[in-house]
Amino acid sequence: MLVSVVVLFAGLAAGGVVLVTTMHYVLMRAANTEALETARSVAALVDTGSLSDPVPAAPAVRVQVVNSAGQVLFGSTGADRLVPILYPRELRELADGDGTFIPGSRIGFDGRVRVVALAAGPPDDRVTVLVARPTDELTQSLRLLQITLLATFPPLVALLALVAWRVVGAALRPVEALRAGAEEITGGARPGRLPVPDSGDEIHRLAVTLNDMLHRLDAARARQRSFVADAAHELRSPLTNMRTELEVAQRLPDSTDWPELAGDLLTDVHRLSRLVDDLLLLARADDATTRAVRPATEEIELGGLLDEVAARYPEVTYERPDGPLTMIGERDALGRVVANLLDNAVRHARSSVRLEAAADGAELRIAVADDGPGIPAADRERVFDRFTRLDDARARDAGGSGLGLAIVRELVRRHGGTVNLRGTNPPPGLHAEVRLPRGAPVSPSAGTAAVVR
Repeated sequence: MLVSVVVLFAGLAAGGVVLVTTMHYVLMRAANTEALETARSVAALVDTGSLSDPVPAAPAVRVQVVNSAGQVLFGSTGADRLVPILYPRELRELADGDGTFIPGSRIGFDGRVRVVALAAGPPDDRVTVLVARPTDELTQSLRLLQITLLATFPPLVALLALVAWRVVGAALRPVEALRAGAEEITGGARPGRLPVPDSGDEIHRLAVTLNDMLHRLDAARARQRSFVADAAHELRSPLTNMRTELEVAQRLPDSTDWPELAGDLLTDVHRLSRLVDDLLLLARADDATTRAVRPATEEIELGGLLDEVAARYPEVTYERPDGPLTMIGERDALGRVVANLLDNAVRHARSSVRLEAAADGAELRIAVADDGPGIPAADRERVFDRFTRLDDARARDAGGSGLGLAIVRELVRRHGGTVNLRGTNPPPGLHAEVRLPRGAPVSPSAGTAAVVR
């Protein structure tokens, strides 16, 4: 506000100075023009030999006609008939048609007087017409304008400063409310929401945007806390098993079957290693910088890749398609997708697991079906969340970490594809279907996970 008032003061002051200067120039120019027009009229009378005495002129104007010797030949009413208006030296220095200012007291006026000189008459008998035009009433008008500006200038600046103060204060009041709300949120005194003004202007949109940001931050913190808690719980289970087995072996070294213990520990280590790998993969998927990087792709024959993965599962029935199923993608990532789906199916199947692959126009389709207990329709969206397990036959004692389907969704999304879950016909059972484009993977945001209820 101080800067605004100073700038306003300087601007109005400069405007006043320019106004007074311009008015002074215009008025003085008008006085000079009036005197020059009168001199030309008198010179025309001299040239035609019709000049009368006294010289006709306005009452406020003094006119003299002087010869080369400086004698006054004619004069207007009120003009001196003996002493010229200009001294000889002033008259010699003044060019024809030009003018100068003299003190008004010299010829009986107040203030300054504008005097113009104009030559007239025949060449052999030249005379000079002198016209004096007082400027006192003009300077009084300028003085009145200056007094008016000086009288109105400070109150005007004060009024404008007060109005600006109220307007700026009203405009910044919602900003102060946002600041106070942010301070309360930072201090934990209130939930993470800022007050939204009803103005509908930029401040309103700023508050809405900040609240959306706070909502996303709260959701991200909640996911992070849940992720950390679930990860800690999953890591604690195999570590607790390993510690228990080692403590028992340490207390009973003679009765411990050390090869069997090493095998159990190796199993737990493998479980830990896979869990850590899964967590790292999902952490990289959450990193916006990593997600913006296009994965390294290659041409893949999907039928052969599925054959290699299915060979690790004796329970899986797979018939390789007759023709090649080529696509562009990440070989390791697609192998991980199929392996996770087969792990999930084999873990919960009663007797059979089927793996299929086929071409469907511009897409390739991978299907995994089992005859297990299936997943209720209401839970088919939830199972894609991390560390999610159901309380039915697909329980936590089956050995899963709850990350398999989350990884499947992330890797399929990275390839621009979709993954669907639905029940088998006849039930019970689960049918998982992955659809992938044949071309190169598109933007990571293009793929989605869909659920058929």
